[in-house]
Amino acid sequence: MPKLAAFPKAYMDALCIDGTMKLQEWIDLAATLDIQGLEFYSGFLEMQDEKNWVHFRSLVEDHGMTIPMLCCSPDFTHPDLAFRKQQVELEKKWIDMTHALGGSYCRVLSGQKRPELTREEGIQYTVECIQACLPYAQDRGIHLIIENHYKDNYWTYPEFAQMSDVFSEIVHRISHPFFGVNYDPSNTILAGEDPIDLLQKVKTRVITMHASDRYLAHGTIEDLRKQENSIGYASLLRHGEIGQGLNDYDEIFSILKSVGFDGWISIEDGVDGFDQLQRSVSFLKRKISEIWS
Repeated sequence: MPKLAAFPKAYMDALCIDGTMKLQEWIDLAATLDIQGLEFYSGFLEMQDEKNWVHFRSLVEDHGMTIPMLCCSPDFTHPDLAFRKQQVELEKKWIDMTHALGGSYCRVLSGQKRPELTREEGIQYTVECIQACLPYAQDRGIHLIIENHYKDNYWTYPEFAQMSDVFSEIVHRISHPFFGVNYDPSNTILAGEDPIDLLQKVKTRVITMHASDRYLAHGTIEDLRKQENSIGYASLLRHGEIGQGLNDYDEIFSILKSVGFDGWISIEDGVDGFDQLQRSVSFLKRKISEIWS
């Protein structure tokens, strides 16, 4: 049966930019949720000192939880080879971080959708860089998980592999026992596509999942496109309470169960208050029990 983790979506700037929240505060707060794990982010300020890695693992484990997943954002689509090699080395450092935290899954992405990038160049750069990281990950028992992503909080351009045809091509070009998909249905909606269609294309490769229910506060997908090429998330984009948005979790979970999925589901919400995150946990636990029972 799948296990639940939580990601501090509501506290990213506090944990990564201004330091107004300490990691121990988030760990203590999340420990009040009925979940088994926490997903960490490579950009947490206190994680920049490697000596802290084992310390925070211990704090989480003292609460009876684990850190199964590390969220990070390698940018493999830069036209400069030296830049891409630097990103490969960064990903290797994040693999080490995942290992030190006791995790098994480290995220990879394609990179930013730079205006000068062709489709084939972006796919080739991404595949080459991920393949360069895989032996290092396998040696440490870490699976690399590529997410159908929208945009890192701190990027200028949106994800190169945002659209399902590009994403699924990258996935199917890489065949490796330590490579799989971190499926995020909400990101497919933001691409203007059907999350069920994407899931059907990659369902046998999904080994982890992000659960959220994003929506547009106003405007349309076309308006979203106009705001994407600026630093951070578009202003009209919102994370909502899971079960209250556009995602059909009955269908999503039924498909995942049909292919034997029993991995980690990490929750990305709570931006409208911690009680929202609590309700999302309750919703997902109920749905998991209904589908997997």
